[in-house]
Amino acid sequence: MAAITENSGVLLGMGNPLLDISAHVDAAMLEKYGLEPNLASLAEEKQMPIYDELVKNHEVEYIAGGATQNSIRVTQWMLNVPQATGFIGCVGKDNYADQLSTAAKACHVNVEYMVDEATPTGTCAVLVVGKERTLCANISAANNYKIEHLAQDNVWAMVTKAKFYYISGFFLTVSPPSIMKVAQHAAAENKPFCMNLAAPFICEFFKEPLTAALPYCDIVFGNESEAEAFAKANDYGTTDVKEIALKLSAHAKENTARPRLAVITQGASPTIVASEGKATEYVVDAVGADKIVDTNGAGDAFVGGFLSQLVQGKPVEVCQHMMIVSIGRSFYDSSDGIDASMHLSSTLLLYL
Repeated sequence: MAAITENSGVLLGMGNPLLDISAHVDAAMLEKYGLEPNLASLAEEKQMPIYDELVKNHEVEYIAGGATQNSIRVTQWMLNVPQATGFIGCVGKDNYADQLSTAAKACHVNVEYMVDEATPTGTCAVLVVGKERTLCANISAANNYKIEHLAQDNVWAMVTKAKFYYISGFFLTVSPPSIMKVAQHAAAENKPFCMNLAAPFICEFFKEPLTAALPYCDIVFGNESEAEAFAKANDYGTTDVKEIALKLSAHAKENTARPRLAVITQGASPTIVASEGKATEYVVDAVGADKIVDTNGAGDAFVGGFLSQLVQGKPVEVCQHMMIVSIGRSFYDSSDGIDASMHLSSTLLLYL
């Protein structure tokens, strides 16, 4: 495969963009807004003022977040070629949208956001108390993406230009028609289409759009709890993760030019990669507790590392290794000059 070049847009992500607003705060702020330390939650009405308070009273860092956008940023970072990646999603028409666009472009990701003028941009408060990060997300405009935006000439040009696609299962709750349009294009043009199961509730409550998209998926990512939820929803009759990965990889496929890969992570236990009736385990090296800052966004980084090698035509063994490298760099104590802007939130845990 040819080398990745500037402005190539080789990888396109489509998902739910959130502006992460990160700041160091004291425990009193968590108590004020009724937030449990080190947990992720969706904002209730009483917590809506938290975003403005962070901006007004604290030194904040703005990060282009949301599960898919996180993975795209990691891939972009590891490729280290400007605008090798792109991202599509929905934002509001406000200062938060401007900050989100600025943050994404600072990471050299080419973004084309649909603008919903009636709804605020999605945000996630990242409250750092010591080494604990508490998250409070307001999904807002990210829920409102429409296929009409995808049909715009400049946006569809990003789709046709891309050679690989990645969409989180969370987007199944937003715009299944948009997913299917991109998936069908990928299959027709023999381009790899990748999806993440995202969360157990996606497998359970959004089974219909997930089932519709699955035949177009060349690579399916997930963790063990998502795999078990998928197996239950599809009556696999097993909780063995290796068996589930094999069955998932063998699902009917629209584009038969390449076999499907099922990539299932299990935390510190071996990652399973299944394809063509064979399941391979990849050992995850143990990490000392003293080296861990936090594990927020580790799953997003995992996928980003894999994709960074996939788009370069590297074999699965190399893709898998770079998944481990990227996840390590997302939560190790950084003393090697790694760009702090690559810190990730755990918005993948939320309804994105």
